[in-house]
Amino acid sequence: MSFETEISGHKLTIDAGPEVGGENKGPRPKPFVLLALAGCTGMDVVSMLKKMRVEFDNLEIKVEGDLTEEHPKTFEGMKIIYEFTGSNLPLDKIEKAVHLSETKYCGVSALYKKAIPISTEIRLL
Repeated sequence: MSFETEISGHKLTIDAGPEVGGENKGPRPKPFVLLALAGCTGMDVVSMLKKMRVEFDNLEIKVEGDLTEEHPKTFEGMKIIYEFTGSNLPLDKIEKAVHLSETKYCGVSALYKKAIPISTEIRLL
């Protein structure tokens, strides 16, 4: 149940849990679908905010996915939560960067939106 792969020169192991015959040597495959979306939009947003000269202390992106009950279990919706930490954060510029990522630049988001709804939340901490 364990597979090792190499992506862009980086080795990665995926595995299943012991309850289904795996040895828990690595994460399960489905979370990588969420990770791909978080990484893609995160890189877009950070890049655009740098160009807009918006300074922030930290950005944490959480992607939640709702799975269907029946097999094959697939995501039937996702929610992206952007959590910015900093002082005097300009919500208008942050909203613009997130919107541009989701509608113009993030290829992962564009692909996923063809199959499922994706919602967004921005939190300024």
